[in-house]
Amino acid sequence: MALIPGGYTTYGQVLGIIMLDTRFPRLPGDIGHAATFPFPVRYQVVKGASPVRVVQEADPALLAPFIDAARELEAAGVRAITTSCGFLALWQKELAAAVKVPFFASSLLQVPLAWHLTGGRPVGIITAHAPSLTPGHLAAVGAADVPHVIYGLENAPEFSRTFLVGEPTLNPKAVYEEVRSVSRRLVRDHPEIGSIVLECTNLPPFSSAVREETALPVFDIVSLCHLVVRAASYPALLTSLSAFFPAG
Repeated sequence: MALIPGGYTTYGQVLGIIMLDTRFPRLPGDIGHAATFPFPVRYQVVKGASPVRVVQEADPALLAPFIDAARELEAAGVRAITTSCGFLALWQKELAAAVKVPFFASSLLQVPLAWHLTGGRPVGIITAHAPSLTPGHLAAVGAADVPHVIYGLENAPEFSRTFLVGEPTLNPKAVYEEVRSVSRRLVRDHPEIGSIVLECTNLPPFSSAVREETALPVFDIVSLCHLVVRAASYPALLTSLSAFFPAG
């Protein structure tokens, strides 16, 4: 009889997600809402990793606990690992080198892909906080030489109140309109762009608003999760007794 390999306490959690330490609501479509995915996910929270420390301060003291979280998820048996903040792009190399499973720190990894897929047209990037998204973040994901424009939501009152300040309530309709507004301004000011990448992992619930306003392909962290999980997963092991004991 074939032996099933073990080594873990729990099984079937395909994607590991390292979470910032937050208390705001997360809608279906957000990376922090487990129902976003058609496959099982496993979460690991980095205590003390607030949006301010990660986004606006890029606090280097957080790298070590993020590496620890990645290794814990790998030890638990996940097949790939991502994070809940696109600004962790800054540490893509270090985090990926710390584990043996695929690690993708940020949706920004899709910027070169979007550029190539659209004939070299500039890529529009919508981010939570434009002043904090530096050339270093883009260089860390291989996008330093990709023509791009960056628009942020740092001046959108409802988005900022919840996702940057961290208040524990959300008005989804207000954020939807704010996302529509920034998308509208982006394509009005830069009709030359050929695609849009959403840096922020809280934005996928509003991806439809971006597509409706821009009529452009939109890449976000959820689209990247599906791509990597498909590449990294293998067919589920047959565990039914019927697979080992012929009928009769």
